[in-house]
Amino acid sequence: MIARATTCAFPGSVRVACTLLLLLVSGCKGEGPSLSVNNESSGATNENGGLAALAASADGFQSASPSTALVFPRDHGAHEGYRIEWWYLTANLEDSEGGLYGAQWTLFRVARKPIDGSRGAQNPWQDSQIYMAHFAISTKVNHVSFQRYARGGSHSGLRRAGTRVSPFAAWLDDWELRSKSTQTPDRDTANGTSLSEVIKVEEWLPLTVRAQENSYGISLDLTSQQTLVLQGEKGFSRKHHNGGGSHYYSHPFLIAQGELLIDGKSVAVSGQAWLDREWSSQFLQDDQSGWDWFALHLDSGEKLMLFQLRAAEASDGSRNGGYRHGVLISADGRTRELDASAISLMPKDYESVAGRRIPIRWRLELPELERSFDVEALHPDQWMDVDFAYWEGYVTARGASVGERGRGYLEMVGYPLID
Repeated sequence: MIARATTCAFPGSVRVACTLLLLLVSGCKGEGPSLSVNNESSGATNENGGLAALAASADGFQSASPSTALVFPRDHGAHEGYRIEWWYLTANLEDSEGGLYGAQWTLFRVARKPIDGSRGAQNPWQDSQIYMAHFAISTKVNHVSFQRYARGGSHSGLRRAGTRVSPFAAWLDDWELRSKSTQTPDRDTANGTSLSEVIKVEEWLPLTVRAQENSYGISLDLTSQQTLVLQGEKGFSRKHHNGGGSHYYSHPFLIAQGELLIDGKSVAVSGQAWLDREWSSQFLQDDQSGWDWFALHLDSGEKLMLFQLRAAEASDGSRNGGYRHGVLISADGRTRELDASAISLMPKDYESVAGRRIPIRWRLELPELERSFDVEALHPDQWMDVDFAYWEGYVTARGASVGERGRGYLEMVGYPLID
């Protein structure tokens, strides 16, 4: 059995199917927060901009901690003791004539309730692990997005959604991100290996990503001569001044080559890709309303990642939950954490997108590096018209030097509907 629905970011979205699906996913009272957030069709709203599933209490779940060391290949797989997790791929692509394309593929895992060893799921519909997959394609003139859902666990002997450590795979039906290697490492994958060993051999590369819905699809091979990057404090990424955060690593040096299917037409493309992996049990605190996240491939060969958690307004009018972070990754993979107090992220132009006021052009200033960037969306309406609605899209960066120019992706979450 499988719960599945698809929506597209153009007229004809299957909203009725999605609403029915969310009722099925929500299950009985007491199992945990609904997946449906920040989406007018489902009616889910709260004081935190509709991000209930990201800000709910983490009681009973494991907590991300800087004392937890990441090990590989174990941490490529799922962490079911944590409430929320994702495998997130974005790609900035180009065809033979210089046409620009963006591609996104994401698998989310949400635990409906903490793991309870007293009894397992009595049937597939009771499995506590919910998977949600998105993929999207952007051009200068259009953006389409799609979604699917499935319960975890075995369904008549088949796992319709899940992950495997080695050879690595993450999938929901035939939407998949997996290693092209068929070899299993000759080490104990339960214990994994340290990052220094991963630098020498990453069995999960090369990767392939596949997804298709109707006349749109993604088919890319991903390779790299670089290793992954641990974000934050050796893989612990703080998201609040009180110390809350997530486990987070990236592979920002992926080279992508393959095809996009756009309105039934196959287009050969190549370019750069960025894979993010995060897991936590509480991504937002009560005094935070959403986030803005930039991942840029600079013409200098460097990578730049910046994010800010936006502060929510308290009853007394104060805003104390804001938090910023930035890291510059050199062309050889070395990281330099930036002074958060000196990072300036300034929206410059806005567009009305999906009934919201969305900043589609930004001015980024990093005086510590003596660099500044004008970042602009390839297409203003790169709205992910899915049940967990957000803006995610291809952006270009312009500046005076190669270290201030490039392309990448911007994600904006938690922008409210305009009254």
